[in-house]
Amino acid sequence: MKTAAVILAGCGAKDGSEIHEATLALYALAKEGFKTSVFAPDTDSKDVIDHITDRPMNEKRNVMTEAARIARGAIAPLSSLVASEYDVLVLPGGFGAAKNLFTLAADGLDFSVLPEVRDAVLAFHNAGKPIGAMCISPVMIAALLGDKGVEVTFGPESEMCAAAREKFGAKVTVCDRDGVVVDRANKVVTTPCYMYGDSSIAHIGDGAMAMAREISSLIK
Repeated sequence: MKTAAVILAGCGAKDGSEIHEATLALYALAKEGFKTSVFAPDTDSKDVIDHITDRPMNEKRNVMTEAARIARGAIAPLSSLVASEYDVLVLPGGFGAAKNLFTLAADGLDFSVLPEVRDAVLAFHNAGKPIGAMCISPVMIAALLGDKGVEVTFGPESEMCAAAREKFGAKVTVCDRDGVVVDRANKVVTTPCYMYGDSSIAHIGDGAMAMAREISSLIK
């Protein structure tokens, strides 16, 4: 059976992994015949946001504990992920990914990537294994693999697209809400999801299914 490692950043669009994206990615991978394992950093979330008011809440939550809500408790610390044990790597988005996996939310394009996340992405890439990234996560892929000329999508054309091309050397391509951009040379598949503010859950599902099909086709 094909195997996929999925990295989550918590639970919730504004401070963790986007729940639609994470859930539909797991569904799409299962439909495509993958056995999935979920991982997350065993660290404190950068913040906790009230998803009704958008206001910060005066509390701390653990990223892995929160991500376990999506994984139904079947989760492991990201530090235990071994790339050789899996066929593909998938990173859903959500604003929490840009807080807990890399620091785009705080630092803009001068962000840093959590070492465990960086090591996982580079290990899969160096082993010639496909990587799927959704929503905001492709920005991180552009930074880590930009020197390889990786092609990704951030959704619609924006100032960030232009800046990422210049800063990282990545090829950033416009893509429809439910579409994917496939870099066959680097074995990277990206889909924009909620980078479009008017995306629907149907767009997310269709993009996730397309991503799963494409990364499956890239397995050696």
